[in-house]
Amino acid sequence: MHDTWPLLRDSDFPPIERDRFDTLQLNLGYLCNLSCIHCHVNAGPRRTELMDRDTMALALQVAQRHRVGTLDVTGGSPEMNPHFRWLVTQARAAGLHMMDRLNPTIMQEPGYEWVGEFLAEHRVEAIASLPCYSQANVDEQRGQGVFESSIRALQALNALGYGREGSGLVLNLVYNPNGAFLPPDQQHLQADYKRLLGDNFGIVFNQLFALANMPIQRYGSWLLSKGHFATYMATLKGAHRDDNVDGVMCRSLVSVDYQGYLYDCDFNQMLHLPLGAAAPVGAGGGRPHLRDLLDGPLPRRIATAEHCYGCTAGQGSSCGGALH
Repeated sequence: MHDTWPLLRDSDFPPIERDRFDTLQLNLGYLCNLSCIHCHVNAGPRRTELMDRDTMALALQVAQRHRVGTLDVTGGSPEMNPHFRWLVTQARAAGLHMMDRLNPTIMQEPGYEWVGEFLAEHRVEAIASLPCYSQANVDEQRGQGVFESSIRALQALNALGYGREGSGLVLNLVYNPNGAFLPPDQQHLQADYKRLLGDNFGIVFNQLFALANMPIQRYGSWLLSKGHFATYMATLKGAHRDDNVDGVMCRSLVSVDYQGYLYDCDFNQMLHLPLGAAAPVGAGGGRPHLRDLLDGPLPRRIATAEHCYGCTAGQGSSCGGALH
């Protein structure tokens, strides 16, 4: 796989700082039942990295100390971590809002039939990836049969109340482009998703998050192999909007890898670019870790590089979708 970091290191992206700490995002591991072309994590069925229960318990302590309101879990497929249910149960008991970045096909895998009912029981916000409403596009990006499996899973979530008015069970979908271009207008695309998924499959959901693909890991390698990397970076930088900088997710979020090390976002985590990318937090030296946040403050400085233009281009892109 091609390494894009040497092409991203030197950057003129504007300096930014964290202004609050609302969300702790835990990457529970890189194990996944799919190997998607656009995956910035390079997740897949052969990955073995998984967060252990001690690290999860430490994350819960940090959330309590810093009065963090939201625990956002991602992967890979977070549900494939054997401690996933323990974490959700403990977090909800502590009053945390839980968000699960769900690959819906996991609900169709043997041994994971429990996922939908468990999420509903604990009133977890489900953020389900469905990169297009077109079967051809989804299967091209994620593999043969993924679209049909995703549709069945979303219908099962709807049957549990997810996405239905008045249920309180939030179901948001995620769109990713299947090429070297920016996502279209989120509101217009959401209207298309709601109409086509509703008319064709009876599926309802709350919101659509349109995310730009990041030029790192598997997607970055694909760009390089196809000769599209320079063009895509020019697209991102050419579409940069200064007013998107204030809304980027790293200003209110801290990302944690499966070992408990800290980053300003999930993308920096995949580039091994530590929190703040400056002096280490804590007297022990080394990379900043969850342990450092039990006794010390959260650094305000945010590490940036060229890939950050993926969050500020056009309508903007964050874990919560478009910024404008």
